[in-house]
Amino acid sequence: MQRVKLDRIDRQILSDLQTDGRMTNVDLAQRAGISAPPCLRRVRALEHAGYIKGYHAELDPATLGFTVTVFAHVGLNSQAEADLTAFESLVKEWPEVRECHMLAGETDFFLKIVAKDWDAYQKFVTEKLTAVPKVANVKSSLGIRSAKNLPGVPIAVDGDKPAQPPLTVPAE
Repeated sequence: MQRVKLDRIDRQILSDLQTDGRMTNVDLAQRAGISAPPCLRRVRALEHAGYIKGYHAELDPATLGFTVTVFAHVGLNSQAEADLTAFESLVKEWPEVRECHMLAGETDFFLKIVAKDWDAYQKFVTEKLTAVPKVANVKSSLGIRSAKNLPGVPIAVDGDKPAQPPLTVPAE
């Protein structure tokens, strides 16, 4: 994959798409200060170079009936590479697990898990997670609320200051 040297316009495009992936190419071009055709070429080049991995809708878990979010610290009884990758492969098959991070330290993996309710989570833990032969322990923390949940990374468009999303003022 060829890397593109990012200039201010590329960083603006990345910042804007990260904030609003449904932004039209015309709006994106206008915010970047260029016309639509070169803007689309830049977006395609950024996709091809791997800077843009995909486009997703942000869904409301509670509205879809997923009222429980749990963060699980999972310890394995073996840290052999084959066991770590086998666990990661298995986790990828479980739709309840929305994130999986391998950690250094006391915990081997940190999982973000969603469930319809606490009983559904307990069933997942007992029937799937702790049923894995190499899982030594699971420590669960129930999520109460999220104060911040931003996708991606901070992108500095000009200088050292990351770009800020446009300010939206509620109508009175």
